[in-house]
Amino acid sequence: MPKLTAVIGMGQMGSGMAGRLQEQGYDVVGYDISAEQRARLESEGFRMAASIAEALAGREIVLTSLPDSKAVREAWLGADGIVSAAAEGSLCVELSTIDPQTMREVAETAGRRGLSVVDCPVSGSPREARAGKLVLIAGGEPAHLERAEPLLELLGADWKYTGPIGTAKVVKIVNNMMSMGNVLVAAEAFALGIAAGVEPDKLYEVLSVSGGRSHHFTKRFPNALKGDFSPGFKMELGEKDLALGVELGRSVRLPTPTASAVRELYAIALTEGFRGQDIVALLSMYQAWAKAGGASS
Repeated sequence: MPKLTAVIGMGQMGSGMAGRLQEQGYDVVGYDISAEQRARLESEGFRMAASIAEALAGREIVLTSLPDSKAVREAWLGADGIVSAAAEGSLCVELSTIDPQTMREVAETAGRRGLSVVDCPVSGSPREARAGKLVLIAGGEPAHLERAEPLLELLGADWKYTGPIGTAKVVKIVNNMMSMGNVLVAAEAFALGIAAGVEPDKLYEVLSVSGGRSHHFTKRFPNALKGDFSPGFKMELGEKDLALGVELGRSVRLPTPTASAVRELYAIALTEGFRGQDIVALLSMYQAWAKAGGASS
């Protein structure tokens, strides 16, 4: 019998995971707060509900993939939200990148209603979500993780257990701090190499096999060289995740000066018109600065 599943938050990642589960035989109903997004996805063959309560009716599994902590609180704890509308015993998997305290609060409230909660942010692109090739970072009670394992293995062959609820969100925030910093430094260095007279393709050819390379460099910079900044991970999400890292540092009284400086540069990129573009568009920002400064290109 197909697993009756609701996906709350049908953006790039949520719809990618919903599509993957549908292809693997799950019976999926989606909900997104955007009526325009709901209509678009219905035209693509997804079954969409008009509210969270409608999406959850008769469902045994609930996934949430949402942009920030505020959206998670509203979806889980709001009137007719998940905690009030989900059937007792439902398995609820929270996939968003949010602060760990929000995760712990919604899980505690859901647990009092008899819901099984898994804290499971993901690493990867919308394309990888659709292909079932995400890396999943999972926290929660072992019994809940065991119940969720068949679902997790469809979304990504590689998933890691981090400990209690909230620990997976911590790991994801730390991972994204590293990733955003890697892309920023690579963009700055690459733009410098071009400005100093090296051909972009030749520069990439050497750097892609040299010690300074990173996963994101070899994954994203080929697109940047073609002028393709279509979002696999939007600039504004990078800025949001860096802010989460800075706030997490404050919560444990650990200074995060590097993350703070990186966040400021992502914020500058947003003010300079790169909202909605992939984080690798930082390269375009640096190249614009090089031209403004009179550097060769």
